[in-house]
Amino acid sequence: MSVPQSPDAVLDGLRRLAHRLVAELAGPVRRVRLRSGETVLEVEWHVPAQAAPGAAPAPAPSAGPPPPEPGRLAVRAPVVGTFYRAPEPGAAPFVAVGDLIRSGQVVGIVEAMKLMNEVTADQAGRVVEVLVHDGQPVEYDQPLIALEPAGQRSG
Repeated sequence: MSVPQSPDAVLDGLRRLAHRLVAELAGPVRRVRLRSGETVLEVEWHVPAQAAPGAAPAPAPSAGPPPPEPGRLAVRAPVVGTFYRAPEPGAAPFVAVGDLIRSGQVVGIVEAMKLMNEVTADQAGRVVEVLVHDGQPVEYDQPLIALEPAGQRSG
């Protein structure tokens, strides 16, 4: 019979495992995500724009949609985590395509380590596209919602 461990003990074990794993891998590591039960450890390194001489170029991110079209604004993820369009399961989404939003308005939530981080628009505009599905993992600064700037109308 196994004795349940405290979340701190599980996290410490995941940290040790991540350290060993990174040390054993050849080449640069961009992201490590380990899970034990409900506890998740996710570590990401930001690769400098100018890689060291002789180093292989960093692979382009494969996940996520392309950036918004020229002339559009984007509401971006404030942290790495999981994007949610509504305040709780089954609730209406914060915004939908066609909605006119104001600067500072909450347009979604990104959950990171059990903390709910509000995603707010930094400019007013009309929602023209939601770029990320509900419950999808997102990267820091990833475009989440495409906006047409306030005052513009598409043809």
